[in-house]
Amino acid sequence: MKLHNAMWPGLVGKEPGTDHPPISLDRMLELTTKASVNGQKFDGVDLFFFHSHIDPEISETDLRKLADKIANKGLAIGSIVAPVWPGTVGDTAMGTTEQRARFIDAVRKTCKAAKILNEHGVRKYGVIRIDSATGTKAATKNPKQAIKQIAATFREAGMIAAGHGERLAAEGEVCWGGMHSWKSMLNLLETVDMPGTVGFQADLAHTYLYLLGVNAPKDALLSKKHTAKQFDKAYDKLLAALRPWTIDFHVAQNDGTVHGTGAHDKTGRHCAADDPNGKLDITACSKKWLEGASGRGMRHICWDGCMFPNAVLEKQETWNTILRAMIAVRDAIKPVA
Repeated sequence: MKLHNAMWPGLVGKEPGTDHPPISLDRMLELTTKASVNGQKFDGVDLFFFHSHIDPEISETDLRKLADKIANKGLAIGSIVAPVWPGTVGDTAMGTTEQRARFIDAVRKTCKAAKILNEHGVRKYGVIRIDSATGTKAATKNPKQAIKQIAATFREAGMIAAGHGERLAAEGEVCWGGMHSWKSMLNLLETVDMPGTVGFQADLAHTYLYLLGVNAPKDALLSKKHTAKQFDKAYDKLLAALRPWTIDFHVAQNDGTVHGTGAHDKTGRHCAADDPNGKLDITACSKKWLEGASGRGMRHICWDGCMFPNAVLEKQETWNTILRAMIAVRDAIKPVA
């Protein structure tokens, strides 16, 4: 299993002119390549097709130059986040015909870019990541209709992806309407009904909030105060529902709280790998999600440190600690000889 670092923590929740300005792609690549644990390095990166890292309208020539730059650093490219949100290329997946068409266009543009990266050789695995690009308030007014509309958009996007030889992974995160609880997420995937083409992207920080029922208390599987036995029972129920759909995976840590910065709505707080307030055994929880991963076409895992303070992101030791946690996950899922 290859170990990747996400580049979007340099952009998500970041705003120019504040104490958390965007961190350039070049700087994120530098921090990634400098990370080392006993001589082991990150194998690659997952990218965000979003300004200021990458122009979603990037030319083929410039995209190939970017691919050369990343490959020359000894890194592969894995999964790619499509710019599906209002104000980017895309728009809400449960909107008007025009809005849904923009969502589909964002997926189409990302698939075309992925094809160029595949032909280049820097990308040999990974998926296209999407979400509903819809707030929870809009989706919870009429939940059944919301699932129906979002599923129709995802299904059309899935057909576009399949035509390009790609798969779509919908990120389970409590801030996205129709995807804000484990039950809603499962309902959405089953309604789309394109297993193998439209699947689930699990993130440890976000799925922990699924257990707590953040934004969907009736779907909670755990109370905030719980025993280890209660946690294991709830986690197994969550896994039974969503692991079969999981085609992309983010290693992360969470302290049981939500956090939002900039324009990004409050969602699972991503904590440092060694945060003393972290609620998860990163290795054990990751191992459970990754059972049968190769059979679902998964060849890499990625660390997600969204909305880390810039001061934390800029410390090289942060990335060495993260890499150490990633290595522990990889070693835990290696087949026994």
